[in-house]
Amino acid sequence: MEIFTIIGWIGAVVYVTAYLLLVLKKISSDGWLYHLLNFFGAVCLIANGVVLADFPNVAVNAIWAAIAVFAIVRIVFFFRG
Repeated sequence: MEIFTIIGWIGAVVYVTAYLLLVLKKISSDGWLYHLLNFFGAVCLIANGVVLADFPNVAVNAIWAAIAVFAIVRIVFFFRG
């Protein structure tokens, strides 16, 4: 299996794991971990999409990653509580 296929699968597993943990209430959508997992999953799927020239996938995941970065920055710098 090619390395970027493996990276793509890792990204997919991370996305699903983040959502599962959220549904099971093991993590919160207000916490940085959920958004960090989403960012990591997006980066993996971007790498896979670039290699496959799957640019709609790249675009959606780039937006997803940007949203995750925005959320992490908000949590870290503005909601320290």
